[in-house]
Amino acid sequence: MRKYLLSFLFSVSVFTLYAQELKLNAEIENPSKIINNGFIELNVEGGTPPYTYKWSNQSTPLDSPISEGLVEGVPYSVTVTDAAGNEVSEEFTVPAKAITEHFNGTFSPIVAGMGNVLFWDPFSAIGVYDPVVYADVKRVPAPEWSATVEGQFILKEWLKSEGEHVEEGDAIAIVSKNGEDITAYANAAGNLKYLVEEGGMIYNSENKQHVIEQGAQYLASIQYDEPVALLHPNGDPQTKNIPFIVIWLVFGALFFTLRMGFINIRGFKHALQLAKGKYDDPNAPGQVTHFQALATAVSGTVGLGNIAGVAVAVSLGGAGATMWMIVAGLLGMSSKFVECTLGVKYRFINSEGRVFGGPMNYLRYGLERRGQKGLGKLLAVFFAILAIGASFGGGNMFQANQSFVILAGEFPLLEGNGFIFGVIVAILVGVVIIGGISSIAKVTGKIVPIMAAVYILGALVVIGVNIENLGPALTAIWDGAFSPSALKGGIIGVLIVGFQRAAFSNEAGVGSAAIAHSAAKTNHPPSEGFVALLEPFIDTVVVCTLTALVLIFTGMHEVEGVGGVELTSSAFGSVISWFPYVLATAVFLFAFSTMISWSYYGMRAWTYLFGKSTKIELAYKALFLVFVVVGASVSLGAVLDFSDMMILAMSFPNIIGLYMMSGEVRNDLREYSRKLKAGELFHKPEKEKVKKAS
Repeated sequence: MRKYLLSFLFSVSVFTLYAQELKLNAEIENPSKIINNGFIELNVEGGTPPYTYKWSNQSTPLDSPISEGLVEGVPYSVTVTDAAGNEVSEEFTVPAKAITEHFNGTFSPIVAGMGNVLFWDPFSAIGVYDPVVYADVKRVPAPEWSATVEGQFILKEWLKSEGEHVEEGDAIAIVSKNGEDITAYANAAGNLKYLVEEGGMIYNSENKQHVIEQGAQYLASIQYDEPVALLHPNGDPQTKNIPFIVIWLVFGALFFTLRMGFINIRGFKHALQLAKGKYDDPNAPGQVTHFQALATAVSGTVGLGNIAGVAVAVSLGGAGATMWMIVAGLLGMSSKFVECTLGVKYRFINSEGRVFGGPMNYLRYGLERRGQKGLGKLLAVFFAILAIGASFGGGNMFQANQSFVILAGEFPLLEGNGFIFGVIVAILVGVVIIGGISSIAKVTGKIVPIMAAVYILGALVVIGVNIENLGPALTAIWDGAFSPSALKGGIIGVLIVGFQRAAFSNEAGVGSAAIAHSAAKTNHPPSEGFVALLEPFIDTVVVCTLTALVLIFTGMHEVEGVGGVELTSSAFGSVISWFPYVLATAVFLFAFSTMISWSYYGMRAWTYLFGKSTKIELAYKALFLVFVVVGASVSLGAVLDFSDMMILAMSFPNIIGLYMMSGEVRNDLREYSRKLKAGELFHKPEKEKVKKAS
C-alpha cells in the first residue's frame, strides 16, 4: 500500500511540475520588404493564466502577447510570468529579407551605441539626480475633451467630496458638455482635489485663454499616496535625461559667450551692417559675398527641424520649451562667431581661386601652431570622416526622404514614385552643385530669403489672426519655462527639450557653417565671424520661435499623438486653409537648399582626405547625387538615424579645437575692433561718395 501511495504522490508531483512549466511557442513574421514591420506572436503553454509579457520593445504593453513594428534582424527579448509567479525568458529575431532590411538591422545597434554616447547622462550617472519621471498627482480631464473640440464643459455636480480618497474608476462628477450630461471617472487612486467648483466653467473653446493655457481642460487632480513613476507600455520607467551632447554644445556656447565678451549681443548691429554689404571689398580674397556665405550656411541649418522638430519639442516640453530654445539660440551665436572666424583665418586659396577651408584646416594648422600637430591631424581627419558621412546622410538622404514623404502626403500623385522624385531632385541638385560654391551661393542667396519670407509671413498671419491670444501665450511660455508640471519633466525636462531643439537645429558648435563662411570675400577673419553669428538668430530665435508661437497661439501644443510636420501643418491650416500646400512646398525648398549646402560641406571634407583635384570633386558630386535618389526611393530607417547623428558627433573634435584656440580668436577680435573704430576697414559707401565727388 505504501508503495502505491508513494508512486501516486510522485506522479502527482511530476504532473504538477509539468503543469507549472512555461513553454513559449512563437510565430515570427516578416510580412513585407518594408522595414520595421516585423512582429512576434507568442502562444504560452503551461503555468497559470493570466500571463504578463515583459518585452524589450518599450512600446509593447505588458498584457500583449504580440509585439509589432519590430526591426528585422535585431534580437528582442521577452519574459513571460504567470499568475503563480513562474517565469520564462527567451529571445527572438525577425529575419531580414530585403537588402534595406539588412542595412536597417545592421545599423540599428550601431545607432543605439552612438546614442549611448551622444545622449549619455553624466549627472544621473554620478547620482546628482534621479532621471526617472515621477508624478505625485494625476489630473482628471473633462470627459470627451480634445484639443480640437468645440463647445463648453461645465462642472454640474460633484459626486465625491473634496479630500475624499477615491479608487480608479470611481464616478467623481457630472459634467455638462454643450448641455449633455456625461460622467467623469477617477483615472487613479488617491485623494481628490477640486480644480473647478460646481456650476463653474471647465473649458470653453471660445475662450482663447482656455485654448492656449496648458491644462485648462482639467476639472480635478488626484494626489497619489506615494509618488508614482511614469512607465512605458512595457513597464520600463520613463526618464528625462540631460544628454551629454546638449551639455557639450550649450556649455561650449556659454563659454564662448563669456570669453568673447557677449559678442552675440554687442556685435549684432555690426553683423547686420556686414550682411548688408556695407564693408564688402570686391577685391578681397574669396569666392562669395558676406551675404551669400550667410545664405548658404543658413540654408544648411534652416530646414525640417524648424518645422517638425519644434513641434515635437513643444508637444514634449510644453510652451515653456520656447523660452529655453531662444536662450540656447542666443548663446549659440557666440559659437558660430568663433568657428567661422577660424574658418576664414586658416583657409587655403589655390592658384585657381578656389577656397578650401573649415574645421579640417583650423584643427590641423591652428593646433599645429600651438605645438599640437599630432592632435590637430587626428581631430581634422576625424571631423572630415564625420562630415562626409553627415553630408550623405543627414544632409542628403534624410532631406530627400522626408521631403518626399511630406510632399506625397499633400500631393497623392507622388505616392509610390519615390525613385522618379529622387531622380528629378538629383538633376536639380546636380545643376546647382556642379558649378561649385559660386553657383550654390547664387541659388541659396535667392531661395533662402524667399522661402524664409513666405514661412515667416504665414506665421505672422496666423499670429495676427489670433493676436488676442498674445497675453495668454506669453503667460503660458513664462509659466511653462519656470514652473512646468511634473508630466513635462519639471524645469530640467523643459529646459533640456528647449536647449536640445536649438542645438540640433542651428548646429552652432558643429563646425559645418565654418566651411561655407571660409569662402567669403574678406581680408579680416573676424568680419565673417560677425556675419555668422546671425545664423542661430535667424534659425532659432526667429524661425523656430515663430513655429512654436504658431502652435501655442492655435492651441496645437496640447494635441497628442500627431507627428511633427502634421502638427505644424494643422496649426497653419486652422487659420489659412490652403497653407499646408504652401508649407509642403516650403519644406521641399528647405530640404533642397539644405542638400546643396551640405554637398559643399561634404565635398570640402572629401577633398581634405583624398586630394583637391577637380576629378576628385566630381567623383564626390556624382556619389552625392546617387544618394539623393537612394534617399528618396528607399526607407532606410536606422541608416538615416546613424548619418543624422554624425552631424552631432562633428561637434566633439570641433569644440575641442575651439576651446584651445579661443584665446587666439579673442585677440583677433580686439585687433579687428581697433581697426573698425579707427576706420581702417574697407567701407563701401564712403568709396562711392569719393567717386561721385571727383
